[in-house]
Amino acid sequence: MSHLYVNQIVENVKVDDIYRLYEKQLRPNKSGNLYLQFNLSDRTGFLGARFWNVTLEQAEQFNDGDYVRVEGTSQKFQGAIQLIVKRISKADESAVDVSDFVRSGHIDISAYRVRLRELLKTITNPDLHNLADCFLIDDDFMDKFCSAPAGVKLHHAYRGGLLEHTTQMMELSAAVAGLYPQLNRDLLLIGAFLHDIGKVMELAYENDMRYTDAGQLLGHSLMGIEILGNKILETERLSGEQFNPQLATLLKHLLLSHHGEYKNQSAKLPMTVEAQTLHFIDSIDSKIAEFQKYITEDVNQGNAWTNYIPTIERKLYKKSGN
Repeated sequence: MSHLYVNQIVENVKVDDIYRLYEKQLRPNKSGNLYLQFNLSDRTGFLGARFWNVTLEQAEQFNDGDYVRVEGTSQKFQGAIQLIVKRISKADESAVDVSDFVRSGHIDISAYRVRLRELLKTITNPDLHNLADCFLIDDDFMDKFCSAPAGVKLHHAYRGGLLEHTTQMMELSAAVAGLYPQLNRDLLLIGAFLHDIGKVMELAYENDMRYTDAGQLLGHSLMGIEILGNKILETERLSGEQFNPQLATLLKHLLLSHHGEYKNQSAKLPMTVEAQTLHFIDSIDSKIAEFQKYITEDVNQGNAWTNYIPTIERKLYKKSGN
Protein backbone atom coordinates (compact mmCIF):
# COMPACT_ATOMS: atom_id res chain seq x y z
CA MET A 1 0.00 0.00 0.00
CA SER A 2 1.38 3.41 -0.95
CA HIS A 3 2.17 5.94 1.75
CA LEU A 4 -0.35 8.74 2.40
CA TYR A 5 1.85 11.82 2.48
CA VAL A 6 1.22 14.63 4.93
CA ASN A 7 0.57 17.13 2.15
CA GLN A 8 -2.18 14.86 0.77
CA ILE A 9 -4.21 14.92 3.98
CA VAL A 10 -7.20 17.23 3.69
CA GLU A 11 -10.26 17.61 5.92
CA ASN A 12 -12.20 14.47 6.91
CA VAL A 13 -9.62 11.92 5.71
CA LYS A 14 -9.25 8.62 7.55
CA VAL A 15 -5.57 7.91 8.17
CA ASP A 16 -3.83 4.64 8.96
CA ASP A 17 -0.14 4.97 8.18
CA ILE A 18 3.40 5.43 9.50
CA TYR A 19 4.91 8.85 10.20
CA ARG A 20 7.74 10.27 12.23
CA LEU A 21 6.82 11.90 15.53
CA TYR A 22 8.23 15.22 16.77
CA GLU A 23 7.63 17.79 19.49
CA LYS A 24 5.68 15.45 21.74
CA GLN A 25 4.05 17.27 24.62
CA LEU A 26 1.93 15.67 27.35
CA ARG A 27 -0.66 18.17 28.55
CA PRO A 28 -3.72 18.30 30.84
CA ASN A 29 -7.04 19.57 29.50
CA LYS A 30 -9.44 21.77 31.50
CA SER A 31 -10.78 18.70 33.29
CA GLY A 32 -7.32 17.51 34.25
CA ASN A 33 -7.29 14.60 31.80
CA LEU A 34 -4.07 14.07 29.86
CA TYR A 35 -3.69 14.40 26.11
CA LEU A 36 -0.77 14.32 23.69
CA GLN A 37 0.04 17.15 21.29
CA PHE A 38 2.66 16.39 18.66
CA ASN A 39 3.69 16.75 15.03
CA LEU A 40 3.77 13.98 12.43
CA SER A 41 6.14 14.29 9.51
CA ASP A 42 7.33 12.74 6.27
CA ARG A 43 9.29 14.13 3.34
CA THR A 44 6.43 16.47 2.37
CA GLY A 45 6.13 18.34 5.65
CA PHE A 46 4.51 18.35 9.09
CA LEU A 47 1.00 17.78 10.41
CA GLY A 48 -0.23 18.69 13.89
CA ALA A 49 -1.93 15.89 15.84
CA ARG A 50 -3.84 15.36 19.07
CA PHE A 51 -4.42 12.14 21.03
CA TRP A 52 -7.07 12.67 23.69
CA ASN A 53 -7.46 10.88 27.04
CA VAL A 54 -4.02 9.33 26.99
CA THR A 55 -2.40 7.60 29.93
CA LEU A 56 1.12 8.25 31.11
CA GLU A 57 2.05 4.67 30.19
CA GLN A 58 0.82 5.19 26.61
CA ALA A 59 2.72 8.46 26.30
CA GLU A 60 5.98 6.85 27.37
CA GLN A 61 5.88 4.22 24.61
CA PHE A 62 7.38 6.54 21.97
CA ASN A 63 9.64 9.60 21.81
CA ASP A 64 10.62 12.36 19.43
CA GLY A 65 12.15 10.93 16.28
CA ASP A 66 10.35 7.59 16.52
CA TYR A 67 8.40 6.12 13.63
CA VAL A 68 4.81 5.63 14.77
CA ARG A 69 1.74 4.07 13.20
CA VAL A 70 -1.30 6.26 13.72
CA GLU A 71 -4.98 5.78 13.06
CA GLY A 72 -7.31 8.74 13.08
CA THR A 73 -9.33 11.29 11.17
CA SER A 74 -8.26 14.72 9.96
CA GLN A 75 -10.20 17.86 10.77
CA LYS A 76 -9.83 21.59 10.24
CA PHE A 77 -9.06 23.65 13.34
CA GLN A 78 -8.43 27.42 13.23
CA GLY A 79 -7.82 27.23 9.49
CA ALA A 80 -5.27 24.40 9.63
CA ILE A 81 -5.57 20.63 9.16
CA GLN A 82 -4.82 18.49 12.18
CA LEU A 83 -5.17 14.77 12.91
CA ILE A 84 -7.30 13.50 15.77
CA VAL A 85 -5.61 10.22 16.64
CA LYS A 86 -7.56 7.21 17.90
CA ARG A 87 -4.66 4.75 18.06
CA ILE A 88 -0.91 5.21 18.06
CA SER A 89 1.93 2.73 18.50
CA LYS A 90 5.63 2.56 17.82
CA ALA A 91 6.14 1.25 14.28
CA ASP A 92 8.28 -1.68 13.25
CA GLU A 93 11.15 0.00 11.41
CA SER A 94 11.33 -2.93 8.98
CA ALA A 95 8.00 -1.65 7.64
CA VAL A 96 9.39 1.85 7.05
CA ASP A 97 10.40 3.02 3.59
CA VAL A 98 13.06 5.62 4.44
CA SER A 99 12.59 7.30 1.05
CA ASP A 100 9.19 8.48 2.28
CA PHE A 101 10.95 10.57 4.93
CA VAL A 102 14.06 12.03 3.27
CA ARG A 103 13.32 15.48 1.88
CA SER A 104 15.29 16.63 -1.14
CA GLY A 105 14.96 19.70 -3.30
CA HIS A 106 14.87 19.90 -7.06
CA ILE A 107 18.15 21.74 -7.45
CA ASP A 108 21.44 20.90 -9.10
CA ILE A 109 23.70 20.84 -6.05
CA SER A 110 26.86 20.55 -8.15
CA ALA A 111 25.95 23.63 -10.20
CA TYR A 112 25.12 25.66 -7.09
CA ARG A 113 28.38 24.59 -5.48
CA VAL A 114 30.34 25.79 -8.52
CA ARG A 115 28.50 29.12 -8.51
CA LEU A 116 29.10 29.59 -4.78
CA ARG A 117 32.81 29.11 -5.37
CA GLU A 118 32.79 31.57 -8.29
CA LEU A 119 31.15 34.24 -6.16
CA LEU A 120 33.57 33.77 -3.27
CA LYS A 121 36.50 34.03 -5.68
CA THR A 122 35.38 37.58 -6.61
CA ILE A 123 36.26 38.82 -3.11
CA THR A 124 39.31 41.09 -3.35
CA ASN A 125 40.05 41.98 0.27
CA PRO A 126 43.11 39.81 1.14
CA ASP A 127 41.89 38.73 4.59
CA LEU A 128 38.38 37.92 3.41
CA HIS A 129 39.68 36.20 0.27
CA ASN A 130 41.97 33.98 2.40
CA LEU A 131 39.10 33.24 4.78
CA ALA A 132 36.88 32.18 1.89
CA ASP A 133 39.64 29.93 0.55
CA CYS A 134 40.02 28.39 4.00
CA PHE A 135 36.39 27.28 3.86
CA LEU A 136 36.57 26.13 0.23
CA ILE A 137 39.55 23.82 0.80
CA ASP A 138 37.79 22.15 3.74
CA ASP A 139 36.06 19.38 1.78
CA ASP A 140 34.43 17.85 4.86
CA PHE A 141 32.80 21.13 5.85
CA MET A 142 31.75 21.98 2.29
CA ASP A 143 30.20 18.53 1.79
CA LYS A 144 28.11 19.03 4.93
CA PHE A 145 27.26 22.62 3.97
CA CYS A 146 26.09 21.60 0.50
CA SER A 147 23.94 18.74 1.84
CA ALA A 148 22.27 20.63 4.69
CA PRO A 149 18.78 22.10 4.70
CA ALA A 150 18.28 25.74 5.65
CA GLY A 151 15.43 24.81 8.00
CA VAL A 152 13.14 21.99 9.06
CA LYS A 153 9.72 23.47 8.22
CA LEU A 154 9.42 26.84 6.51
CA HIS A 155 11.99 27.71 3.85
CA HIS A 156 14.53 25.61 1.93
CA ALA A 157 13.70 22.64 4.19
CA TYR A 158 15.36 19.97 2.06
CA ARG A 159 18.81 18.61 1.23
CA GLY A 160 20.83 21.30 -0.51
CA GLY A 161 18.49 23.99 0.79
CA LEU A 162 21.23 25.79 2.72
CA LEU A 163 23.43 25.89 -0.38
CA GLU A 164 20.57 27.22 -2.52
CA HIS A 165 19.54 29.84 0.06
CA THR A 166 23.13 30.98 0.60
CA THR A 167 24.02 31.19 -3.10
CA GLN A 168 20.87 33.15 -3.91
CA MET A 169 21.63 35.55 -1.05
CA MET A 170 25.14 36.01 -2.43
CA GLU A 171 23.72 36.78 -5.88
CA LEU A 172 21.41 39.36 -4.29
CA SER A 173 24.31 40.79 -2.27
CA ALA A 174 26.44 41.28 -5.38
CA ALA A 175 23.53 42.97 -7.20
CA VAL A 176 22.63 45.28 -4.30
CA ALA A 177 26.26 46.25 -3.72
CA GLY A 178 26.45 47.28 -7.38
CA LEU A 179 23.60 49.74 -6.81
CA TYR A 180 24.85 51.17 -3.51
CA PRO A 181 28.57 52.02 -3.63
CA GLN A 182 28.55 52.91 0.08
CA LEU A 183 28.24 49.20 0.85
CA ASN A 184 31.36 47.11 1.41
CA ARG A 185 30.74 44.49 -1.29
CA ASP A 186 33.29 41.98 -0.01
CA LEU A 187 31.98 42.15 3.55
CA LEU A 188 28.36 41.78 2.44
CA LEU A 189 29.17 38.91 0.08
CA ILE A 190 31.08 36.82 2.58
CA GLY A 191 28.51 37.74 5.24
CA ALA A 192 25.85 36.13 3.06
CA PHE A 193 28.03 33.01 2.82
CA LEU A 194 28.69 32.87 6.56
CA HIS A 195 25.34 33.93 8.03
CA ASP A 196 23.88 30.41 8.39
CA ILE A 197 27.03 28.25 8.56
CA GLY A 198 26.08 27.16 12.07
CA LYS A 199 23.20 25.18 10.59
CA VAL A 200 25.61 22.37 9.65
CA MET A 201 25.78 21.77 13.43
CA GLU A 202 22.33 22.99 14.46
CA LEU A 203 20.42 20.58 12.21
CA ALA A 204 20.55 16.82 11.69
CA TYR A 205 19.61 15.73 8.20
CA GLU A 206 20.97 12.24 7.54
CA ASN A 207 17.56 10.52 7.47
CA ASP A 208 15.20 13.37 8.34
CA MET A 209 15.26 17.04 9.28
CA ARG A 210 15.45 17.86 12.98
CA TYR A 211 17.31 20.01 15.48
CA THR A 212 20.26 18.51 17.32
CA ASP A 213 20.38 18.86 21.10
CA ALA A 214 23.23 21.37 20.76
CA GLY A 215 21.26 23.20 18.09
CA GLN A 216 18.28 23.56 20.42
CA LEU A 217 20.47 24.77 23.27
CA LEU A 218 22.75 27.16 21.36
CA GLY A 219 21.26 28.07 17.97
CA HIS A 220 23.01 28.45 14.64
CA SER A 221 24.21 32.04 15.15
CA LEU A 222 26.34 31.15 18.16
CA MET A 223 27.49 27.91 16.51
CA GLY A 224 28.42 29.92 13.42
CA ILE A 225 30.54 32.26 15.55
CA GLU A 226 32.44 29.22 16.83
CA ILE A 227 33.05 27.90 13.31
CA LEU A 228 34.10 31.35 12.10
CA GLY A 229 36.52 31.85 15.00
CA ASN A 230 38.24 28.55 14.26
CA LYS A 231 38.50 29.37 10.55
CA ILE A 232 40.02 32.79 11.28
CA LEU A 233 42.71 31.07 13.37
CA GLU A 234 43.29 28.60 10.54
CA THR A 235 43.51 31.46 8.03
CA GLU A 236 46.17 33.13 10.19
CA ARG A 237 48.12 29.88 10.42
CA LEU A 238 48.04 29.25 6.67
CA SER A 239 48.80 32.85 5.64
CA GLY A 240 51.31 33.58 8.37
CA GLU A 241 49.62 36.95 8.98
CA GLN A 242 47.20 38.29 11.56
CA PHE A 243 43.59 38.56 10.43
CA ASN A 244 42.32 42.14 10.64
CA PRO A 245 40.69 42.33 14.13
CA GLN A 246 38.12 44.92 13.03
CA LEU A 247 37.04 42.77 10.09
CA ALA A 248 36.70 39.78 12.41
CA THR A 249 34.41 41.79 14.70
CA LEU A 250 32.30 43.04 11.77
CA LEU A 251 31.90 39.49 10.46
CA LYS A 252 30.80 38.22 13.85
CA HIS A 253 28.30 41.08 14.09
CA LEU A 254 26.80 40.02 10.75
CA LEU A 255 26.19 36.53 12.10
CA LEU A 256 24.76 37.72 15.41
CA SER A 257 22.41 40.31 13.86
CA HIS A 258 21.16 38.73 10.63
CA HIS A 259 17.72 37.93 12.10
CA GLY A 260 17.22 41.67 12.41
CA GLU A 261 15.08 41.95 15.54
CA TYR A 262 15.14 40.55 19.05
CA LYS A 263 11.66 39.08 18.57
CA ASN A 264 13.13 37.00 15.73
CA GLN A 265 15.80 35.65 18.09
CA SER A 266 18.49 38.00 16.83
CA ALA A 267 21.33 38.20 19.35
CA LYS A 268 22.03 41.82 18.33
CA LEU A 269 20.26 44.46 16.29
CA PRO A 270 22.03 45.34 13.01
CA MET A 271 24.40 48.25 13.70
CA THR A 272 26.17 48.58 10.34
CA VAL A 273 24.70 49.25 6.92
CA GLU A 274 26.00 45.87 5.73
CA ALA A 275 24.33 44.09 8.67
CA GLN A 276 20.99 45.77 8.00
CA THR A 277 21.29 45.00 4.28
CA LEU A 278 22.15 41.37 4.99
CA HIS A 279 19.06 41.03 7.17
CA PHE A 280 16.83 42.41 4.40
CA ILE A 281 18.41 40.11 1.80
CA ASP A 282 17.95 37.10 4.09
CA SER A 283 14.31 38.06 4.60
CA ILE A 284 13.68 38.50 0.86
CA ASP A 285 15.02 35.09 -0.09
CA SER A 286 13.51 33.18 2.82
CA LYS A 287 10.06 34.78 2.48
CA ILE A 288 9.88 34.16 -1.27
CA ALA A 289 10.79 30.50 -0.68
CA GLU A 290 8.31 30.23 2.20
CA PHE A 291 5.43 31.72 0.20
CA GLN A 292 6.23 29.49 -2.78
CA LYS A 293 6.17 26.47 -0.47
CA TYR A 294 2.69 27.40 0.78
CA ILE A 295 1.45 27.84 -2.79
CA THR A 296 3.03 24.66 -4.14
CA GLU A 297 1.89 22.47 -1.25
CA ASP A 298 -1.63 23.86 -1.01
CA VAL A 299 -4.11 21.01 -1.36
CA ASN A 300 -6.62 23.06 -3.37
CA GLN A 301 -4.68 22.98 -6.62
CA GLY A 302 -7.68 24.09 -8.72
CA ASN A 303 -8.32 27.16 -6.57
CA ALA A 304 -6.83 30.60 -7.19
CA TRP A 305 -6.29 31.00 -3.42
CA THR A 306 -4.59 28.86 -0.82
CA ASN A 307 -6.32 27.87 2.39
CA TYR A 308 -5.92 30.30 5.27
CA ILE A 309 -2.37 29.92 6.65
CA PRO A 310 -2.30 30.53 10.44
CA THR A 311 1.45 31.11 10.63
CA ILE A 312 1.27 34.16 8.34
CA GLU A 313 -2.37 35.05 9.12
CA ARG A 314 -3.56 35.24 5.52
CA LYS A 315 -4.42 33.39 2.36
CA LEU A 316 -2.13 33.64 -0.67
CA TYR A 317 -3.20 34.39 -4.22
CA LYS A 318 -1.58 31.83 -6.53
CA LYS A 319 -1.88 33.57 -9.89
CA SER A 320 -0.12 36.88 -9.36
CA GLY A 321 1.98 37.44 -12.47
CA ASN A 322 2.03 33.78 -13.57
